[in-house]
Amino acid sequence: MALTPSVPEALRWLCQATSDLQAARNDIRHCCPNWVLFKVHQALEKALVAAVLCRGEAFAGHRGLMGMAQRLEAEEPELRGLVLDVQWLRECGMDGKATQYPSYHPFPMTPSEAFPSVDEEEFLKRAQKVLVILKDHVGRK
Repeated sequence: MALTPSVPEALRWLCQATSDLQAARNDIRHCCPNWVLFKVHQALEKALVAAVLCRGEAFAGHRGLMGMAQRLEAEEPELRGLVLDVQWLRECGMDGKATQYPSYHPFPMTPSEAFPSVDEEEFLKRAQKVLVILKDHVGRK
C-alpha cells in the first residue's frame, strides 16, 4: 500500500511510534531487554518514516534506520545529531532482527539472553529524545 506523503499521514505514523515506545517502556525490568530494544526499533522506524512523509515525499521503501537518519540529517539542518543518536541506540543492540531471531547469535544463545547489559532506562531516555526531536520536526511542517 502506497503512503500518502503529507503531514496528516506523518502524524498518524508518529502516533503509532509513540504507542510503540510506550510498549517498550512497559517492558523495562521484566527480564526481556530484547523486547525493549525491538520495540524501540519499531518506534524509531515509524518516527523516521513520519519525518520523510512530512516533507511531501513518498516513502519509497525501507532504507534502514541509519539510511533514513542520514538522509534526513543531510537535508534538514535542524536534525543535526540524529545520526549519532540512532547510531548510539544501534550500538546498544537496537535491531529489528537480532532482538528476535536466534540465528543472529552463536549457538546456543537466544535473543532473550543476548542483551543482559543494556541499561534500559538510559536506552529509553535516548530513544525518547529522538522521538521528541522528530515530533518537533514534523510539527514545524
